[in-house]
Amino acid sequence: MQLFKYPYLVQNEILNHTEFSDLFMLSFVSKKTKKLIQSSSQMQRFKTVNTIRYDHRSARTYVCIPFYYFHDNILKIAKRDNTKNNYFQLNVSGKIVDFSRVYKHRKYIPVASYQPDGFKSLIESIHNYLLDFFGDSVEFYWEADNYKKPIPQLENVTALLHLRHGLTDADVLNMRRFENFISSSPVLKCIDVDIFNMREPLNPESKFYQAEYIESFQSNPTLPSVLHYFQGRQAFLKWWKCDTRDVIEFVNKWKSEEALHKLEHIKIENYNDEFPQNETLDAIGAQHIDLAKKPPTHILPKVYFDIAFQKEAHTDPIASYTYVVRRTDNRVASISIDDGIFSFGVWDKTEEEFLRIVD
Repeated sequence: MQLFKYPYLVQNEILNHTEFSDLFMLSFVSKKTKKLIQSSSQMQRFKTVNTIRYDHRSARTYVCIPFYYFHDNILKIAKRDNTKNNYFQLNVSGKIVDFSRVYKHRKYIPVASYQPDGFKSLIESIHNYLLDFFGDSVEFYWEADNYKKPIPQLENVTALLHLRHGLTDADVLNMRRFENFISSSPVLKCIDVDIFNMREPLNPESKFYQAEYIESFQSNPTLPSVLHYFQGRQAFLKWWKCDTRDVIEFVNKWKSEEALHKLEHIKIENYNDEFPQNETLDAIGAQHIDLAKKPPTHILPKVYFDIAFQKEAHTDPIASYTYVVRRTDNRVASISIDDGIFSFGVWDKTEEEFLRIVD
């Protein structure tokens, strides 16, 4: 390789002006090249990487590094186009892989290709290489934008689903395929979905409800029925219309510790109706802080935060004079009702401890 003809200082300077994507591809060339990159000052750049994402779309997957306001794609994974002959081969974790390059976003990106039945083995080889190259200090995420194929079971990978579905009447959710996607994938950390054409309810035991965070925009609050079966920590639900009785039932379930054991925060936006404040507060047995005092503000780090595209890393603050108490352990949850917005935040405090922090 021509690079090794130059003195080390020149090699290092060349690498300093090389894109992440090119450095990554160069590291496949040989063990010697990989060692050179790892011993160069470039490793200081790589040490700033704490997250790697697999962005999986219908026909391709990008391996990318999230930075503020953008994802830096370092590798594309796509089905091999047998009509082209511009491929070259590199060794990835002991597997010989066909590579090409594509110009996108003003730079060249390496493309690792697979035959129709080779996607799984290629992904495993690439992931093993990433684990070896970056070590265990990096968090790995796999985000799918469809439910055609389950998210692969890979070491130390957190699964995410970002789905927009049902924007037309003909776009009906295929329940059998969707349930198979959910059951065959790892338990999802974050689900962000717009679902308007779900015709059947999910199984109450579905792994869908085990996600740590669910953000859902749906026309029918029971399809899916997050409020009834959620087992995670945080949720943001946007509904066209809801029955206040569902919210009352949800709060009373939490108060009795019948369900929602891990819940930290939930927000519901009801677009077409307002929540009747007095009726709801009376039905859930809400208690009130003295209006002469200042209530504490409930706020938590979000379960999942994408630094590239999300602006706020914390849940929406709740500073409310109303709260409820869970009977079994005397834990407190703040409640806010503001027209069509219902907010619920669980404190890690008993009622006595909670009232001590009221100003």
